[in-house]
Amino acid sequence: MTSMIVDRRRVCRAIATLAGLFVGFLAVLLGPAAPASAHAVLVNSDPGNGTIVPDAPNKITLNFSESVQLLSGKIQVLAPDGSRADQGDPTADGGTVTIPLRSGGGRGTYLLSYRVISADSHPVAGSLTYSVGAASATPTGTIDDTTVDPVVRALIPVGKYLGYAGLVLLVGPVLVLALLWPHRLSRRGPGRVVWTGVGLVIGSTLLAIWLQAPYSTGSGLFDVRVGDLRDVIGSTFGAIMLVRLGVICASALLLRPMLRGTGADSKTDLALLGVLGVAAIATWPLTGHPTASPVAGVSVVVDAIHVAAMAVWLGGLVMLVGFLLRQADQRELGAILPIWSRWAATAVAALIVAGVIQALIEVASLDGLFNTTYGRLILTKVGLVAIVLGVAWYSRRLVKSKAAEESPRGLRRVVWAELAVTAVVIGVTSALVQIAPPRSSEASQTAAASTTVTKTLTDKKMALQIDIFPAAVGNNSIHLYAYTPDNKPLTVVEWSATAALPSKGIEPIEIPLLRITDFHAVGDIALPAAGEWTFKVTARISDIDQSTLSTTATIN
Repeated sequence: MTSMIVDRRRVCRAIATLAGLFVGFLAVLLGPAAPASAHAVLVNSDPGNGTIVPDAPNKITLNFSESVQLLSGKIQVLAPDGSRADQGDPTADGGTVTIPLRSGGGRGTYLLSYRVISADSHPVAGSLTYSVGAASATPTGTIDDTTVDPVVRALIPVGKYLGYAGLVLLVGPVLVLALLWPHRLSRRGPGRVVWTGVGLVIGSTLLAIWLQAPYSTGSGLFDVRVGDLRDVIGSTFGAIMLVRLGVICASALLLRPMLRGTGADSKTDLALLGVLGVAAIATWPLTGHPTASPVAGVSVVVDAIHVAAMAVWLGGLVMLVGFLLRQADQRELGAILPIWSRWAATAVAALIVAGVIQALIEVASLDGLFNTTYGRLILTKVGLVAIVLGVAWYSRRLVKSKAAEESPRGLRRVVWAELAVTAVVIGVTSALVQIAPPRSSEASQTAAASTTVTKTLTDKKMALQIDIFPAAVGNNSIHLYAYTPDNKPLTVVEWSATAALPSKGIEPIEIPLLRITDFHAVGDIALPAAGEWTFKVTARISDIDQSTLSTTATIN
């Protein structure tokens, strides 16, 4: 009868843990509404999107909000007749991408489409148009497909979840075996846990390398070509994944004697394992949001501390509930539990401090915290962690009261509860690393506000194009181009222009203009307020002929 009760309790505990893991997976799969969200933003381009330039440029420059890497064959420029206008390979320098163009491009509208990889390993795709001389029909045929195969989209966060789980089963148990494990107890069970952790980390890393190929190119899970994998391995992401594999394999060689109990006292091996552990943990932030943070050095260190604290705390709990509370006697628990309690308190404190710092960097505002998916997941994670901390506080009380040493069963139930909730926390974390932080949204809004406004005005004598950049309060550049009614450059003898904001009582302000070519003039003006501004331009084309044209433009 007693054995049946014990077996029933074990089944209940197993079900509770599996339920926690299942909910964690649901948080991974259902939490991110759009895991393919781009984290880098196109801030501006030269020529600007939708602008008309007098002469065909010899290159196009794209400026992103963070560093990007190029994908082979994923940038193209189409001429008005549908032919390729780009020539040679584009280059990337930080967040600036330069695309060389063939000379002698014809008049009309050009289409640029691109797909690149942002610093945090997410694809960024889009398109823009510009016209030479005059606008025409936009050529068809783009490669800016932002979709991601749904199977790939689902597997990426699952792979991350398995990687975090493997780290937990590797780091915490090894630390406990090295420093707290009683010599009389067998290491066979903990050894299986550690090897499971090694397998999960290696498997998730190989899966991440494979998935990055279709994720980057937008292809299907099994449509990966050798060249795609070569591009992934040759990227920063691939290099970091290879380092992780190498570090884990080297650690596995050092772990074999420890797990057999033949090399547990080797201080050299423990020191090497410590170095390799730090190197392995560092690979997690180096492939995520911290690398693209405004303070990347701080973010990488803080995130590494966050991951390490999580692995030590949860891995130690696994060892505690799985082995020590069942196998260690009262004397051994009396020595182990106070030490573990201090470790757990330190790990939790580091976890909270690092998490708060990272959230402040990524979220940056209350609006981003409450009105973005990323911010709401942060709040969800905080709520779950608060529950775990409450359970951890209770377990610490049990340790201090010595009740856990005399009757470990109560502490085991508490630790099982901690592990079930933290399984969900890991799921939320896996979702967070796939979602664009609020600072990316802010960069996108800034880019949208900092655009060139182009207006084309016509009368019987001319067609006048006005470009206003960045169309925002403060200093603005004004470009004026004059064309004949049949879109040929028109010589202007004298230019004059004013800007006014009647709705706020701002009278016309004269814009100083400099004549650049026969049909092109440029000027600068400081616009003091936002609103619907009126721009009036007078162009004298002879001693007796001139045209005065006006338009309105929204200044943000």
